[in-house]
Amino acid sequence: MAVILENRFLGDEMYLLSAQYEGKAEPGQFFMIRSAGSFPLLSRPLSIFDVQEDSISFLYKVIGEGTKEFSRLSQGMELDLYGPFGKGFDLTPEGLNVALVGGGMGAAPLFYTAKRMRELNPDQEITLYLGFQKENAVVDVFKELNLPLILNFGGYVSEEVDYEKHDVFYTCGPEVMMRRVSSHGKEFGKPVFVSLEKHMACGVGACLGCTCKTKEGNKRVCKEGPVFPGEEVFYE
Repeated sequence: MAVILENRFLGDEMYLLSAQYEGKAEPGQFFMIRSAGSFPLLSRPLSIFDVQEDSISFLYKVIGEGTKEFSRLSQGMELDLYGPFGKGFDLTPEGLNVALVGGGMGAAPLFYTAKRMRELNPDQEITLYLGFQKENAVVDVFKELNLPLILNFGGYVSEEVDYEKHDVFYTCGPEVMMRRVSSHGKEFGKPVFVSLEKHMACGVGACLGCTCKTKEGNKRVCKEGPVFPGEEVFYE
């Protein structure tokens, strides 16, 4: 059980949920989360948005009954947190110029990724490219990082990226967007790492409900992922 510290509405049905937490977690990993009551029956996978000394945060959007139940939670209530799970982002990539490209809820794992990269290598140049359907306060949270931030509302943020400038690309969001980033990265001979989003029931690889197609066969997003080299994935 974890006690909720905040469940802040950020616009466009998005919330930033923070809870007490004193463990370790890596950028790009996720937790399986459910409210402490009997509903929803199954936990929901949420990417880690941020980790601090005694708390952890998750960005989510209300898109169904499970996340709608999350939106009703308030300070002092309890959550079931299971995790962290999965393989996260490599925080020591080759090259000093990194692009983080997030579309919609794909922005969620990029905040902590950018934060930890900068802590580990202050000389690294990090540029954030974020795309949303509508303006929202998530952008204001990202501005707290004091990093170059390029925004796109209602279009394709992948078209805003300077593929010649950056050495490596990290991306999460709609598969059509990640496919474009991977394609452009390949065109310029630069590595791309994608974080896939799939429906999950268990989070530990047992149910096989989150498999994706790769050049090496089917892999479990919750176990072998969610982060994969972009050129290995067959996008839907």
